[in-house]
Amino acid sequence: MEPTPFDSHVIYSKSLAIKDLSEAVASYFSTNRDFFSKKRYGSFRDDLSKSLVVDASLITKQIKITTSSSSHKARMKSLAFINVMTQNILAYCNGLERDGVKEKEYLNLLRREIRSFRIAFKKWRKTIQNGMD
Repeated sequence: MEPTPFDSHVIYSKSLAIKDLSEAVASYFSTNRDFFSKKRYGSFRDDLSKSLVVDASLITKQIKITTSSSSHKARMKSLAFINVMTQNILAYCNGLERDGVKEKEYLNLLRREIRSFRIAFKKWRKTIQNGMD
C-alpha cells in the first residue's frame, strides 16, 4: 500500500514544525547569534545549537527524498536516516540541559514535538515498508 498524500503531508508538516522549533530553540540558547554560519564555534552550546538546526533541516529534506523516490532501497535509507536524526535531536536536548540551560521547558517542548513526530513517523514508515516489494 502506497502512502497517501495525506500521510506524507502530515509527516512533512510535523517535520517543518520540528525545524521551526529547533531554529527557535537554537537561536535562544546559542551565545553566537550567527549560528547559521558555516564556521565552527568554541562553545559546546553553540555547536549543539548548530547541530540541532542542521539535523532538523535534514529530516525535512529526507522526507522529500522518501516521498519522491521510486527506489525501495533509497526510501529505506532515507527512513533510517530520519530515525537517526530524531535520536540526535533528543541527544542534543540532553546535551543542552547538561550544559546548564535553565529554561528546560523549551527543551521539553522540542522533545514532545520529536516524540509526536516519531509516533506519526513510525506509522508512516510502516505504510511505506508494507507497500514495497
